[in-house]
Amino acid sequence: MSTHLDWLQDELQALGDAGLYNNIRTISSPQGAWLQIEGRRVLNFCSNNYLGLANHPRLVEAAKKAIDHYGVGPGAVRIISGTNDLHIELEKRMARFKAVEAALSLQSGFQANAATIPALVGKEDVIFSDRLNHASIIDGCRLSGGKIIPYDHCDVVSLEAVIKENLAQFRRAMIITDGVFSMDGDVAPLDKIYEVAKKYDILLMVDDAHGEGVLGKGGRGIVDHFGLHGKVDVEIGTMSKAFGVVGGVVAGKAVIIEWLRQRGRPFLFSSAVTPPDAAACIAAIDILETSTELVDRLWENARYFKAELKRIGYDMGVSTTPITPVMLGEAPLAQQFSRELFEVGVFAMATGFPIVPLGKARIRVMISAAHAKEDLDKGLDAFALVGKKLGVI
Repeated sequence: MSTHLDWLQDELQALGDAGLYNNIRTISSPQGAWLQIEGRRVLNFCSNNYLGLANHPRLVEAAKKAIDHYGVGPGAVRIISGTNDLHIELEKRMARFKAVEAALSLQSGFQANAATIPALVGKEDVIFSDRLNHASIIDGCRLSGGKIIPYDHCDVVSLEAVIKENLAQFRRAMIITDGVFSMDGDVAPLDKIYEVAKKYDILLMVDDAHGEGVLGKGGRGIVDHFGLHGKVDVEIGTMSKAFGVVGGVVAGKAVIIEWLRQRGRPFLFSSAVTPPDAAACIAAIDILETSTELVDRLWENARYFKAELKRIGYDMGVSTTPITPVMLGEAPLAQQFSRELFEVGVFAMATGFPIVPLGKARIRVMISAAHAKEDLDKGLDAFALVGKKLGVI
């Protein structure tokens, strides 16, 4: 007997047949170089925990102290009774860390984009967006009601061409790009994009989710990396990757941050980040402001691992960051590859459509400062073994 939900079962079956169904594994240990998954201890090549801070003793202790003092929940949205002094301290510390006028903390990086883009762009406006921008940027653009005009990936010539062709038709405009592109690991030419934004007097926004804690001095991000302090209007970030916790951040011009306090809908209508999370984020900033050791180790590990993968015979695409995509092509092969890796003790998930284009499926390896050289060597041995077994190398 058919029902009104039969189409969902058909769609799920189609995903499975195409090798695009996400089989989500369950973790029963803290994040780190090694994880306990479904009764097995496996090497972790999946997490965005770039600096190994997700289980750092200083962050854990800060969160525990915050629970003892504030409890576990914020109690309300920020504009009612959900803002406590930890949120204010976090925002001041993040603004100082990023060398910007002001910052605003939100529940996640996704929410930061959902708050910022619709507050700055309306139906009479236009957004020039990199074709490979993150889903949260795409959704934020759609929510704004503005016209979305894509430009070719990291192509400043294409960006200027679409601006020339379309700018005069709209009230205002904004350029949006990821800083580090999460699936390919390449870096936006933000210095050149800034020159275009300046030339046409267009608002410039960068999502630095995978640049914070990775690029720039001590992980201060892509704006620091290119020496563009005071020139980029809005930086979007997340505390869930290199900072090891959870939450989002908007950093930039003070007038923009104040406008978001008044009109950023996720800020206005969703409860605040919890006190222990805010405290742990502050502790992460303390660590990054004190030493570059973790960032330096991250890059040392990434250079070693990528050089050895290349020597073995793998294609890592255009990555210039610790994000290491092992390009495999078709989704069924990538999923089989991931299963084979797990069987030899390495947790590295397959990524396929719609996260990446059809025919561009891959294993995305996320290197961390938490990995020892022996961990990296074990992973390399596994990639060599599975690659030969499946005829990839």
